[in-house]
Amino acid sequence: MKKPWLLALVLLVVVVGAVALGRQDIDITAVRQHTAALDQWRQANPVLMFVLYFAGYVAVTALSLPVAVWMTLAAGALFGFWLGLALVSFASSIGATLAFLAARYLLRDTVRGKLGGRAQVIEAGLTRDGPFYLFTLRLVPVVPFFAVNLLMGLTGMRALTFYLVSQAGMLAGTVVYVNAGTQLAQIDGLSGIMSPALLGSFALLGLFPWMARMPVAYFRRRKVYAGHTRPRRFDRNLIVIGAGAAGLVSAYIAAATKAKVTLVEAHRMGGDCLNYGCVPSKALIASARIAHEMRHADRYGLSPSPPDVPFSAVMARVKRIIDDIAPHDSIARYTDLGVEVLSGYARIVDPWTVEIALNDGGTRRLTTRSIILATGARPFVPPLPGLEDVGYLTSDTLWDALQGQPEPPRRLVVLGGGPIGSELAQSFARLGSDVTQVEMAPRLLAREDPEVAALVRAALEADGVAVLTGHEAIRCGVSDGEKWIEVAQNGTTRKIALDVLIVAVGRVPRLTGFGLETLGIQTGKVVETNDYLETLFPNILAAGDVAGPYQFTHVAAHQAWYAAVNALFGSLRRFKADYRVIPWATFTDPEVARVGLSETEALAQGVAHEVTRYDLNDLDRAICDGATTGFVKVLTVPGKDRILGVTIVGAHAGDLIAEFVLAMKHGLGLNKILGTLHIYPTMAEANKYAAGVWRRAHLNPRLLRLVAWFHDRRRG
Repeated sequence: MKKPWLLALVLLVVVVGAVALGRQDIDITAVRQHTAALDQWRQANPVLMFVLYFAGYVAVTALSLPVAVWMTLAAGALFGFWLGLALVSFASSIGATLAFLAARYLLRDTVRGKLGGRAQVIEAGLTRDGPFYLFTLRLVPVVPFFAVNLLMGLTGMRALTFYLVSQAGMLAGTVVYVNAGTQLAQIDGLSGIMSPALLGSFALLGLFPWMARMPVAYFRRRKVYAGHTRPRRFDRNLIVIGAGAAGLVSAYIAAATKAKVTLVEAHRMGGDCLNYGCVPSKALIASARIAHEMRHADRYGLSPSPPDVPFSAVMARVKRIIDDIAPHDSIARYTDLGVEVLSGYARIVDPWTVEIALNDGGTRRLTTRSIILATGARPFVPPLPGLEDVGYLTSDTLWDALQGQPEPPRRLVVLGGGPIGSELAQSFARLGSDVTQVEMAPRLLAREDPEVAALVRAALEADGVAVLTGHEAIRCGVSDGEKWIEVAQNGTTRKIALDVLIVAVGRVPRLTGFGLETLGIQTGKVVETNDYLETLFPNILAAGDVAGPYQFTHVAAHQAWYAAVNALFGSLRRFKADYRVIPWATFTDPEVARVGLSETEALAQGVAHEVTRYDLNDLDRAICDGATTGFVKVLTVPGKDRILGVTIVGAHAGDLIAEFVLAMKHGLGLNKILGTLHIYPTMAEANKYAAGVWRRAHLNPRLLRLVAWFHDRRRG
């Protein structure tokens, strides 16, 4: 073996043999034969065997061949525990570093092309935790071994750092595998599998990832909280910042479980939904619907009558409804529940301290075990030139701004074609405003299927809304005392005169002024949280619009349960937020409700599906009510009744969707809905009839022929 080329040839044979061994079916007899043959050769050539095995292991890991586990077990069997551990520990780290360098200097484009999605995850983890992130991947391998080697090569990590961290991180796992290998070498037959030592080794293999999480979590917490002094005692168990849906539910849960909780709100209790969003908009929609029905009373055999719209009374009703619901979310109610409510601005000083600038003067500083950020969202205002000059309104400000106005705005422009913009555009048009809706995208309601958007657009245009999709707002201004907005489409511009401009192009979370930047809590479009709604600091959580990914009141309340339980009881057990079944609705007329996949999303994601559709113009109750516009569309797994998604367009769609939400949540298929008794005549029968359409399409033709034969014979 003195010739280098001969040594290289032997090394190649060892690697190829290892690959062959890894790819064939392995049983105890085969393992014994290979181990015995190699062990005899090792006894005759101990040093050479060690060198060749070491080089082969380096080559296997450098080339990312899928046999490293078998070679690790074999190392324990051939060399014993300590020598096998030294061999595998150093060889695997060297081979991993070679793969790391190859990805960095030779295979960058190839690796990025094949593993690009994972590369983004790795980059985010390194940005957050640095080399410690690599250590956790090695200790608890959530990403395959070879993928970590290659993906890390795309980062800016130093090669020496990669080697040292890899060697340290893989050591504990290597100990378990090598120890298992020492036991495998002693198997005499099938009964040997039941030996306590071998069973113990494999038990460690299964338990190791779970055991490893404890020290990983401990050291991660130490790193995160470094530089902050934890109080010996706490004033509160929980402080909740924000009294919208997420904040109120969080505080309620804390009080119900007898925790000492403080709720801080700078403005109005109830948050956006009560004061600016869900409640006032639905009150306005109700008044607008009555006005619409008065104009079209002839559809019901009555004489149509143009409605007299005392707009000040309409807006007074909106305010009265807010006032009627407000006691549900009031300071008095939550105080009675056991929540301390403070009116003021909260700022997080350190992970356990919150300072509140009280609205009535003075400050309070409280320590707490946990904090929940539930600060909500605000309307996004685009940087449109001249926007301030025309005195725009938003979905937050219009309710106060239009209070007391005797008439609705004469010329109204709504900027935005999403749910909020579409609801407001239709409502004001029905109340008598001359409404123009401007949307930059090619259609309204971009998250819904094109046929849904087209149906809603037709309804808005029937109510008199001038819908301008594919139009970009360029600038605003005032000329000769008249306000206007300029829009462009395909290079052609036009000015639209207006009296009131409502900006409804989306909402952004409230992130500033709470001390997040000082603490280093990551924020992008939302506060960055993990699956448990924890931020960088596990005792600081976020819920609702500020956490994303959905901006719905019911999702905020849903998240609040997870945030509150994890904040209060996370040391005992934590719960991952569940987003598997999230419904939502747009309250135009007709309403649009959806849960799960839309047809457009299924096609874009390549999800195999079947589409079942039932049109409401066939439903008795819809015909009676003159509400035949719309449909129920269900996506199912091909050949099965398992529901992937549902879209309902029509009257009361937001109510009808609940049956499908329940079915998807609990794994019930269309056959269960078909077998459920529905009251006649109701709109809810549409769900049953949609299930019936699916059932008829999946009847077994052989069974039908058999039944026909049976009936023929019964007639004699």
